[in-house]
Amino acid sequence: MKPLFRNADCIELYVSNLDDGMRYYCESLGLKRLWRTETMVGLGMEEDVTEVVLQTERKEMAVDFKVASVPEAIERILNAGGIVIHGPFEIAIGKCAVVKDRWDNEYVILDMTKGKYVTDINGNVTGIHNNEL
Repeated sequence: MKPLFRNADCIELYVSNLDDGMRYYCESLGLKRLWRTETMVGLGMEEDVTEVVLQTERKEMAVDFKVASVPEAIERILNAGGIVIHGPFEIAIGKCAVVKDRWDNEYVILDMTKGKYVTDINGNVTGIHNNEL
């Protein structure tokens, strides 16, 4: 059976101010800025597999797993005894959902079916690169 999760896409951490969060995680801890929106900033680690996403919208920490297709992943999760807490819903790059396993572990699943963020030289998100192009 093919694994459902492609990789841990990111770990979301709450910060009250993105600039303060970037100073702490980039200048003090050595992460690098990859992209930024009004409420989130993606930071890269040394091996560039999983991002740390600082966000100002929710005080909860979250782990996001990348999947090929959120609707298909939901079906597998439900068949395995998990539940959907929220979603699926559209995000800029694809679809997303919040789920729980049978032991009440809550996590986010997302796909990138709409594409990847396109950024300017400073890492500010300027658009989406469509996967179909």
